[in-house]
Parts: sequence; C-alpha cells; structure tokens
Amino acid sequence: MGVHSFEEEAASPVSPAKLFKATVYDSDEIIPKVIPVIQSVEIVEENGGSGTVKKITAVEDGKSSYVLNKVDAIDEASYTYEYSIIGGTGFQDSLEKVSFKTKLEAAADGGSKVKINVTFHTKGDAPLTEQIQQDVKQKSVGIFKSIEGYILANA
Repeated sequence: MGVHSFEEEAASPVSPAKLFKATVYDSDEIIPKVIPVIQSVEIVEENGGSGTVKKITAVEDGKSSYVLNKVDAIDEASYTYEYSIIGGTGFQDSLEKVSFKTKLEAAADGGSKVKINVTFHTKGDAPLTEQIQQDVKQKSVGIFKSIEGYILANA
C-alpha cells in the first residue's frame, strides 16, 4: 500500500464552536441543502460517533453514485474530527481509503484557523495521480465552504 499526504490551511470567519457543530453534527442535514448533486447523507452503521459509517449519495450528469465515510474520531475539546472515505461506487478503484483530519483553532478575529490533513492510501503499488489529489481537494474544500456559507447565511 502506498501512502501520500498533504496538508491545507484556511481561515474562516465562523467561530470554531459553530463550525465544528455544523461540520460534525449538522452536516448530514446541511450538505444536501447546499450541494445540489448530493441527494442524501444517511447513517448505515452505528449511531453518529466514532465507528459510524455514512452513505453519501450523489447524482451527477444523470448518474447516481455513492461513497462510504467512516467516522474515525471526534474530539470536541480540541475541535478535531477524523473520518475516512472507505469505498463506494463513486470512489477511485486505485484507492483503499482517503483519511481526513480536520482541526479547528480560534483565530484572533473571532473566526477559525482550519487545518486539514489528507492521507491517501493506495492499493498495492498503484500510483496516486495529481488528478485524483486535485479532485479530492476540490470536493473537500467545496463541501467545507458550502457549510461555512450556510452558517453565515443562517446566523
């Protein structure tokens, strides 16, 4: 298995507490409202905490697909959330999983500093293309910014 990682940092005008609540606890309801291609987010195993598996169904260009996300860890005290994409019809065949670790910190302006670490686990010796990395980065940033926009519009 190959392992490839990158880290991103961003700023948000939303406080860490509000952003954490929306991205961890309320995202199942928010995401289908703010991202038109996502039809549903449903829990298929467990109860929402660590170990929970969620099925995210999307329809793009008339084709339905889904990915399975597994919640690896939730730490409210440090505003840290870890999850992995572990499979699905919308998941690249060359990947075993993609893990995300998001940590929110208070910024001086009352908003948040966001640190995201993404780790790709490829199957066997499969290479990780730049296209796959950019696609995952674009989608994860898009989801985050959509949730942030929802919070700001509904504050």
